[in-house]
Amino acid sequence: MVHPQALLDELERAPEVPAFEHGARVTARGELRELIGRFAAGLRAAGLGPGDGVGLATAVTPEGFAALMAVHVLGARAVAVRPGLPEAQLRHILADVAAVVADEPLKADVPVLSVAALAATPYAEPVPQGRLDDVATVVFTSGSTGVPKGVAYSYRALTEGRVWRAPVPGSAHARLGAGFGRYLLFGTLASAVMVEQLGVTLLAGGTAVIPSEPPDFPWILPRLRITAALMTVPRLHQVLGVLRESDVDLSGVRVLIVAGSPVPPHQLAEAAERIGPAMHHAYGQTETGMLTICRADEGPGSVGKPCDTVEISVRDGEVWVRTPSAFSGYWRDPETTAEVLRDGWVRTQDLGFVDAEGYLHLSGRARDVVIVNAVIHYTGPIERAIAAHPDVDQAYVVAVPDERTGEAAHAFVVPAPGREPDLAAVRKAVAAELGEAAVPARFSFVGAVPVAPSGKPDKAALRRSIVD
Repeated sequence: MVHPQALLDELERAPEVPAFEHGARVTARGELRELIGRFAAGLRAAGLGPGDGVGLATAVTPEGFAALMAVHVLGARAVAVRPGLPEAQLRHILADVAAVVADEPLKADVPVLSVAALAATPYAEPVPQGRLDDVATVVFTSGSTGVPKGVAYSYRALTEGRVWRAPVPGSAHARLGAGFGRYLLFGTLASAVMVEQLGVTLLAGGTAVIPSEPPDFPWILPRLRITAALMTVPRLHQVLGVLRESDVDLSGVRVLIVAGSPVPPHQLAEAAERIGPAMHHAYGQTETGMLTICRADEGPGSVGKPCDTVEISVRDGEVWVRTPSAFSGYWRDPETTAEVLRDGWVRTQDLGFVDAEGYLHLSGRARDVVIVNAVIHYTGPIERAIAAHPDVDQAYVVAVPDERTGEAAHAFVVPAPGREPDLAAVRKAVAAELGEAAVPARFSFVGAVPVAPSGKPDKAALRRSIVD
């Protein structure tokens, strides 16, 4: 049995149970299965099959999800397209696809297939054709390195991983899924973590609830009778701000997960107090899926214990993990793949240790990144974009804690001799090169930077100068 057969079987098992709810529209599991069959038939009629790349530029809808599963039924390669990409990044992402499925007309060098037309294709029974070692999905990162990096998952990872199959009775996965009766689904289906949580919901028998408007946390939770949701640190900050001033009934929420970037311990403690045992925090990566999870009042200072099927090994202070859900490599980038993926183990490039009770504690990073609003930004390209300005001699970017965004980028700038950089112009230059999201939140102008014993700039000292 190959992915998505387990999902198709689950949809067939309970065809009347709602799979999606979007306002007044309810899509039953049987209807969703039929949509997948229609989309697969339409894609096949367009000449697509095993190994072909198919871009997916769809909204968070039942049809968008059906299109993703239909690509997997064919054994093709799904390439998720985030909304609002710059044209150069869009061209890079779509360079290896044979066609694109889109809600709206899209400028592309390959055929663009309409969601509406595919949904109207006569139904054909969906029979998965995936080959276990073929690439099933490529999820591209933010592009903060200048070029988005494709994280590729094989059909084997989706078939043998814990998400896209029925949860094992009594497992932590089953206990977590039991709370996903009504899961709040928002954002984009190009998000690996959101699709992962959607898989947990559907395989546990739950319903994905799509809000009609951007979610107004925490009010949306009781209004839509949500039992489970995933939040970033900024969302948690927003929720706590409301709960300090207002009484919001969150008694129906069974699982509320915060993930994506480091959570300040005092925020977790307050969340546990105000929200109760439903509050969880988790740690994972695009390359691995969710790795650890625990209640906010468990394992103080940790990010939780390993999920089912996850093994953790700390080597010279760096956290390595092994899980059947892990990626198979970076798309068309064997050198970077070899640096991160070794003998089935993934280097997280995070530093930490496992305590005597099995909880993982993170203490830093072996990679130079800033995680802002759950999105990874590499500091090197940002530093180069700043230093390219004619009024700048040197630039160094560090990650600092931020209650609103989890972390923020702080740039230390050494002006060129006799120059006074125009900060607005520097910001504009970074935005033009890497996108607005890569612009540091804060800047400091310095005459020189401290030097470590290795002779390299001492970023730890820079960080301490503003954090201490």
